[in-house]
Parts: sequence; C-alpha cells; structure tokens
Amino acid sequence: MRLLHTSDWHLGRSFHGVGMLDAQRSFVDQLVSAVTGNAVDVVLIAGDVYDRALPGVDVVGLLDDALVRLTAAGATVVLTSGNHDSAIRLGFASRLLERGGVHLRTRLADLDQPVVLPLETGDGGTPGAVLAIYGIPWLEPRLVAEQLGAETASHFEVTRAATDRIRADLAERSAAGTVHSVVLAHTFASGGISSDSERDLSIGGVGAVPLDLFDGFSYTALGHLHGRQTLSPQVRYSGSPLAYSFSEAKHTKGSWLIDVGPDGVTGVSDLSWEAPRKLAVLRGDISELLESAEHSWAEGAYCQITLTDEQRPAQAMERLRARFPDTLVLGFDPQGGAVKASKSYSSRLAEAQDDLSLCCGFLDHVRGRDADDAERSAIAAALDNVRLTEASL
Repeated sequence: MRLLHTSDWHLGRSFHGVGMLDAQRSFVDQLVSAVTGNAVDVVLIAGDVYDRALPGVDVVGLLDDALVRLTAAGATVVLTSGNHDSAIRLGFASRLLERGGVHLRTRLADLDQPVVLPLETGDGGTPGAVLAIYGIPWLEPRLVAEQLGAETASHFEVTRAATDRIRADLAERSAAGTVHSVVLAHTFASGGISSDSERDLSIGGVGAVPLDLFDGFSYTALGHLHGRQTLSPQVRYSGSPLAYSFSEAKHTKGSWLIDVGPDGVTGVSDLSWEAPRKLAVLRGDISELLESAEHSWAEGAYCQITLTDEQRPAQAMERLRARFPDTLVLGFDPQGGAVKASKSYSSRLAEAQDDLSLCCGFLDHVRGRDADDAERSAIAAALDNVRLTEASL
C-alpha cells in the first residue's frame, strides 16, 4: 500500500495581498496527477486545510473539488483539522463522507477510532496484517485537557493523553493480529524548524511536544510547520504545498510517499511540487538592483526588497516595480544612517533654526530622506502663503 503525506494547504490564504486560489488549484492538479501516476492508495492530510475558520464559498468549492477528484482517482482520504480550521465545520457530514472514501478526524471522540485497511500479503509477508490510521486533530489545551483527563492544560499533556488513547486501542487490536499504525497530528514536535507564516500554537509562544510521544508508531504524519523535514525516519513534516511567507523562499515544497507492506513501512521517498511563481528576497542599493543582470531571474518573481541606500530613494516602489512588477514588500535598512538615527526627534526639533528647517526635519524623520531643492522651495512657498494669510486676518 502506498500513502501520500501532505498538510497545511491553507486554502483561501493570500500572499501579501495577492490571492492564491489559482495557485492552490494548480497544486490540486499536481496532487491528483501524483496520486494517479504513483498509484497512491491513501492521501493523508495533516490539518490546516483551510486558512480560516469561516472559509469563502469558492474556497469550500476548491476543497470539495479536490476530494472528489482524489477519491475518483482511487485514493482513500484521511484528513484531520488544524489550528486554522474550524473542527466542527470541517467535520460536518463526516459519517456520510466516509461512504465515499473521505475519513475526517476532527473530534476527540474519534481519536481512537482508526481507519483500518487490509495489507496485501506477498510471498513471505505476515498474513492478515492491517494498517490502522489514527487522526489527532488540533488540540487546544485549555479546551480539551479535562475531556482527555490530562494533568495540566499544556500541549505536552493533551498530546500525551491523545497518544495514550491511541496506544490503548492499538494494543487491543494487536492482540488479535498484526497491526501497523499511522498517526496524523497537527502540532509542533521538538526538532522542527518553524517559519514566519505559521501561527503560534500557544499564547506567548509555540507549545512544542517531545518527539518520543510518537515512539512505536510505524509512521507519524505531522502538520503545522511549513518546511518539509524529517525529525526521525518515522516522524516527518510534509510542509505546506506552497510558500506562504518570504521566509519560505528557499523551501522545496513537496510531500512524502510512504510504502507499507504486511511487515511494516518498507520505504519513504520525497515528492516535489512545482511552484507557480518564484520568490525573491533581494537586498542592496536601488541603482544596483535596477541595473545588475544578476537579478534578472527575479523579474517574474514575487519580490521582497530591502533598500540599503543611505537616504530613502524618491519613488522607490514605482522605480523598483518598473523592473520587478510583483514587488510585494519593500523595506529600508540605510547603511551609514546610524548617526542620524541615534539623535532623537525631539532633539532635532530643538535644533531647528526656523520654520523651514523644522518642516524639512519632519519630512526627513518620517521618510528617511532629506528634502531636495524642489521640495524645499515648495515648503518655503507654503510657509509664505501661511504667513500672508495670517497677516491678513
């Protein structure tokens, strides 16, 4: 049996104001093709299917289309909820959906209710072996600790209580025959590397859980961190299928293919997704960025640009977008500006010799660039008009 591990679709998310629904449709196309081309039997989706608890109609339609196409391709789907999802809404009609091959695990009551699939026995394989797939939805400690019987309302305690329930069910099933186990969980396991677009899982910081909570399972499919990574041979993050922050510019987006036989997991391989747009993180003075051939590859990318000019260039965004039309984030980190920055604005006001220097100092303060001759003339003319108006009153 072949499984595909994916997570963190964040359907409906935008990227710095740019809608991503078309890019997400492209991912679904690639996913369906991968399921068909790689003879995938089960698709595991480890939470954060939606980006919001109340997704738009077109977003819900995209998930509906994805599930219909995946099951039509012959795959069983097992899906858990993440911290961005509304577990209640995502879990609606779960019993009905099971009849179509879509198994939702969004409720605490279903923690120890696995999807059980038979494993074909080859020559020398263990007869009667099955695969039990368990889903741990996103667990908000303050809301679920009492129901799970956890000692404290912490990520560690509620996750331990959840995995204890799974182990108890697994022990009962194993007494009757060979059972291999897969667990889906949306959490931050120790050893993972986070990025800017993941929301903290606890107030005041990420509530990490120790990796050994997942010991003994054949494979643990994690969601929440957006970078594909291996914490141990049996515990992995698939990462998000698309980049959702510029901190993910160097990520290779993809999923994991897991082969399971009657004797357990026989192999894990990576599967990569093609990004519809590249991300570029550029830094330098504006003239170098606009003229250097080194940056030509970024002309069709979404760009985050940090300008290092001593003074903030005039019409910086307009000039940059002439070459990099999809510049979405513009920042300034003036080199050589430390002396100016060290002087407080109040002290600069106190040093102003007249109204003109006062106004020019304010302009310099808010935009990081001195007034040029034309601007100084315009300000001086405005001040003269104010004086004439006051004199006529």
